[in-house]
Amino acid sequence: MYSQLHQRSILITLRFKAEISNCDSSNLHMFKVLVIRFSSIGDIVLTSPVVRALKQQKAAKVHFVCKAGFSKLMSSNPNVDKVWPWQDGNKKTLLDELKAEKFDLIVDLHKNIRSLIIRNRLRVKAITFNKLNLEKWLIVNLKWDKLPQIHLVDRYFNALSEIGIENDDQGLDYFIPGETSSIDQLLPETIQTQQYICLAIGAAHRTKQIPIEKLSEILEQFQTSILLLGGKSELELAQNIENLKFKHVHNLVGKTSLHESARLIQFSKLLITPDTGMMHIGAALKIPIVSIWGNTIPSFGMYPYYPIGATKFKNIEVNNLNCRPCSKIGKNQCPKGHFDCMKKISSLAIKSAADQLNKN
Repeated sequence: MYSQLHQRSILITLRFKAEISNCDSSNLHMFKVLVIRFSSIGDIVLTSPVVRALKQQKAAKVHFVCKAGFSKLMSSNPNVDKVWPWQDGNKKTLLDELKAEKFDLIVDLHKNIRSLIIRNRLRVKAITFNKLNLEKWLIVNLKWDKLPQIHLVDRYFNALSEIGIENDDQGLDYFIPGETSSIDQLLPETIQTQQYICLAIGAAHRTKQIPIEKLSEILEQFQTSILLLGGKSELELAQNIENLKFKHVHNLVGKTSLHESARLIQFSKLLITPDTGMMHIGAALKIPIVSIWGNTIPSFGMYPYYPIGATKFKNIEVNNLNCRPCSKIGKNQCPKGHFDCMKKISSLAIKSAADQLNKN
C-alpha cells in the first residue's frame, strides 16, 4: 500500500498531465501559463512562436512577465492575455500578485536569477531550456566550437516537447498596434511605399554596431532610397551619416517609436541590420534581411527566423577571424583595438546579398 502522501503526489501528477493533454475551452479550469522573458527587444520577439503555440495548441490562458520598458512588445499580441511589467521596486507586490493567479505552469525563457525568484515563489511546475552556456564559453574563450546547429526558437520547442507542444513552423510574430501612425505619415514625401530600404544603425553593444566608415561604404553601394532607423542613443551617429550628404538617405533616427519603426520596416523592400532587435522584428514581418555580424556569430542560434520554406535572409560576416567571437552578447569596444570583425566586412558583399534577395 502506498502512503497517503505518496498517493496524493501521484494524484497531483496525474491531474497536471491531464490538464496539459486535454485542456480546451470546454474545461472548467482554464489552463494558465506564465511565460518569463524579461528583455530585450529581439529576445522577447523570439518568444512569440512559443506564446502562439501555447495559446493555439493548448487553449491556454497565457500571461507574460517582462521588464516594464518592454511590456509594449507583448501588450498588442492577441496570444497574450495579460502582461506583467517587472520592476525591481515592485518585486514583492508583483510576486504576491503572480502567486494569487495560481498558474499551472511556468515557461522560463530567460533562466536567470530573477526568473528563479519567480519560480521559487510560485512553486508550480516549470519548464526551462538549454542556454548552451558551456558551449558559448568554449567558443568565446578557447575557440572550441561545440555549438549545435540549432536556432534558439527550436531549443525552446525541444524543451516544450515534454508537454506535447510542437513548433508550427510559422515563424515569429510582431503585432503593430492600430493606433500607430500610418505609413504615409512616417515616410518622407519623396519616397513611395515598397521603394525604399531600411537601415538599422543601432545596437545595444558597440561591437555589434556598424561603424561610420563602414556605413558610408554601404550607402555608396545603393541608389535606392534608404531610411535610417534607430533610437535616441544613435542620434550622434545618425547626424554623422547625415553630414555625409547622401541624397538618397533619409534620417529618421530618434523620430519614430519602436512600433512606428516596425511599420516602416513592414512596407520596405529590404532591411539591412546588425545583430539587434530590429533584425528579429524584420523577420517577424517577413521582410528580406541582410544581417551584418560583428563580434557575435550566427552559430549562437539567434539569426533571422522565418516560417519554414520562406527563408529570405543573408548573413554577412568575417569568417576565420581568430579573435571572433569575443563575447556571447557584445562589448563596449573591441578588446583588440582593431574592430576587424566589422571593418573587414565587404560592402560589395552586402550589395550583392541585397540584390539576390530582391530577385527572389
